[in-house]
Amino acid sequence: MGVFDSMEHYDYGELHFRRDAATGLKAIIAIHDSRLGPALGGCRFIHYDTEDAAMTDALRLARGMTYKAAISGIAHGGGKSVIMRPAGEFDRAALFRAFGTFVEEIGGHYITAEDSGTSLEDMEVIRTQTKHVTGVKIANGGSGDPSPFTALGVRRGLEASVKFALGRDSIEGLTIAVQGVGHVGYHLCKELRSLGANLVVADIDPLKAERAQREFEAEIVPLEAIYSVECDVFAPCALGSALNDETIPQLRCKVVAGAANNQLAEPQNGDDLFQRGILYAPDYAINAGGLMNVAAEVKGYDLEEVTQRVMGIYDIIYEIAERADHAHQPSYRVADTIAQEKLAKAG
Repeated sequence: MGVFDSMEHYDYGELHFRRDAATGLKAIIAIHDSRLGPALGGCRFIHYDTEDAAMTDALRLARGMTYKAAISGIAHGGGKSVIMRPAGEFDRAALFRAFGTFVEEIGGHYITAEDSGTSLEDMEVIRTQTKHVTGVKIANGGSGDPSPFTALGVRRGLEASVKFALGRDSIEGLTIAVQGVGHVGYHLCKELRSLGANLVVADIDPLKAERAQREFEAEIVPLEAIYSVECDVFAPCALGSALNDETIPQLRCKVVAGAANNQLAEPQNGDDLFQRGILYAPDYAINAGGLMNVAAEVKGYDLEEVTQRVMGIYDIIYEIAERADHAHQPSYRVADTIAQEKLAKAG
């Protein structure tokens, strides 16, 4: 599929590319929609097998950010950036300075933040080249690492899902299988364990899994075994497409509620979960806490206000579940409808 065909497929108007030979930078900024305001979304820095894979990831992620902002009532459009990680040695600071210049040249139409493979330190480097960056150090007017807020929102959305699907006001004693215990997954495990949940974890990095075992008494299982764990909730917190034709038949849970973006490999996989009687908390709705946090930096950060807003993800997820139940439709379709309604009102 060509560039313009891909943009048409994902309903796009803007896609920006930048190559910098001196630093090895190969970056893409995707701006999906700006009806609600300037596009805001993180910068992903991972290895991609092909340029097409990097472009598709940027397109899918930015579209998800549009829906995330809309359904959460955030006055921003959807954007995302990806940097193809160089194969050999490279100067990380120089590369992110070059990326910061790229962001600056977009002229405020896109605001960047942390994502998979990037850190607060990277945002600080970007900040030397542009003011259009969030998630920087508190001392520099930012809010720091957004991961704890993403995890808090996922926990609240998970609680709402458990209330609706299982009729329980508490997650104490429930078994929750967490796929991926990196930045957000770790903080989610901390939230869940503090409320008495029993954890089963898997991660590509054995040290991260062992940390969860040591700190949260989690049971560790191999990567391929996490889908078939008998549990109450499956929480995908790694990279996207965890829910697909191969993994969904293995699930032994009543709820899917996790932090990863683009959890459904294909939209019809949301229908597959619905047919199996599994309540799915749409990814861009449940993991909006991080976006809520960094978006607050743009207008002036207020910790108490942000925390209250993130706690409100419970109501967002419960409303989706109720509407889906009343309409006898998969939850992802209902979430899309709600987001589209809000975007339409914005004109």
